[in-house]
Amino acid sequence: MTAARTPDPRLVVQPDLLRPTFGTRLRRYFLTGLVLAAPLAITASVTWWFINLVDGMVKPLVPARFWPDSHLPFPLPGFGVVIALVGLTLLGFLAANLVGRTLIGAGEAILHRMPVVRGLYKGVKQIFETIFAQSGTSFRKVGMVQFPQPGMWSIVFIAQEAAPEIAGKLPDGEEQIGVFLPCTPNPTTGFFFYLPRREVVELSISVEDGAKLIMSAGLIQPGETAPRAAVEDRT
Repeated sequence: MTAARTPDPRLVVQPDLLRPTFGTRLRRYFLTGLVLAAPLAITASVTWWFINLVDGMVKPLVPARFWPDSHLPFPLPGFGVVIALVGLTLLGFLAANLVGRTLIGAGEAILHRMPVVRGLYKGVKQIFETIFAQSGTSFRKVGMVQFPQPGMWSIVFIAQEAAPEIAGKLPDGEEQIGVFLPCTPNPTTGFFFYLPRREVVELSISVEDGAKLIMSAGLIQPGETAPRAAVEDRT
């Protein structure tokens, strides 16, 4: 029988060496807290900024005696937001009946006679009607196109087909469709262009997932959220 070989102590991994050090654990706790706190802080800051913006525009239109601030020992933010929501709802209610449509039609007729204001009003109104149309199909789909050169694929938001006056100037026999290619990390800027539908690869993901993919530069894939374990893995 051969004698049992004693393992070299230099090759044996001690259990204490596998445990993270105090500095590693401290860094992990800090990054985990940052991932949890930063989105909440940014969301709260943007929400607070929006409330103050609306309050600043709406409150001057309401007599001071109706402000809650006049009857409370502390300021109450959000009063302007409530008034704006109620006012917009009432405006929509009035626009849904005959009297409201008549008044709105008369007001638009006046705006259409103003040379500069006419074009601005019509353009802004058309944009809002397109964005908030419940039955519209604009930017309801996400796709990919080869950009900036063949073999390189970019995420795009699919718009509508080219209008007849535009399609008539494009190559015949090709169904042209408009796409918006947003930039990273700000998806509100980018490029809009027409190209043949056959060159657009539609994806079965939502516009929200597509926006997350673009804003995160590919770090957040469709259907994924940033797991807490990902922070720990990076430590």
